Amino acid sequence: MRFDVFTLFPGMFVGVFDDSILQRARDAGLIEIHTHNLRDFTYDKHHVCDDTPYGGGGGMVMKPEPIFEAIEKVLGDDPAQRPPLVLTTPQGRVFDTDMAREFAQQPRLAILCGHYEGIDERVRTLVTAEVSIGDYVLTGGEIPAMVLVDAIARFIPGVVGDPGAPHQDSHATGLLEHPHYTRPLEFRAMRVPDILLSGHHANIERWRRNESLRRTLKRRPDLLRQVALSEADKNFLRELGWVESPISNV
Repeated sequence: MRFDVFTLFPGMFVGVFDDSILQRARDAGLIEIHTHNLRDFTYDKHHVCDDTPYGGGGGMVMKPEPIFEAIEKVLGDDPAQRPPLVLTTPQGRVFDTDMAREFAQQPRLAILCGHYEGIDERVRTLVTAEVSIGDYVLTGGEIPAMVLVDAIARFIPGVVGDPGAPHQDSHATGLLEHPHYTRPLEFRAMRVPDILLSGHHANIERWRRNESLRRTLKRRPDLLRQVALSEADKNFLRELGWVESPISNV
């Protein structure tokens, strides 16, 4: 899969895309990541990409010309042939696992990093999706772009060592993930639960499911309204004091 990231600050991505799992995936040819400096698509002496807003007000707005120029030169003149273009903006739909999984089906994805007070509204005619990583405002869209690439890449086969891991992590199943343990067996009087040493896989899976339910109820009970729960799940949760919502689970 190929990612094209359009940004005013390509230096911010150095290191993030050049280390750990993403770098190994790039070395293996599983993903390509290309950053494009929007200032390279200007024609004035100072490579200006922002200007004051019409109507007054504070802050600066990203100009349309460099963005249109960059998109058309890198992604092509024909909108029908271009890959999806995602705008990172606090006004967008909140990014989640389902969205990451959906984007990972694309052979190519472009990301436009918003900045300053935002973009000239006419740029939105180029955009196919607007995405936010949460209900807060950052100094720019570069960090959200990093989040998108990292989360989406994990669903590309071969990027993560265990192919099932992305589908079992927190939020992938709708629940928070169960606790994990590794060696040593006992550390500072804290021992690995005996069930994990039993070798009884069915019991281990039930324990993991129950601990996932327990953790979700304690930390993110709102998620339980969105998860398909079995009768065994519900019985376990009721033992913990859970009261089923009048809105039925999906």
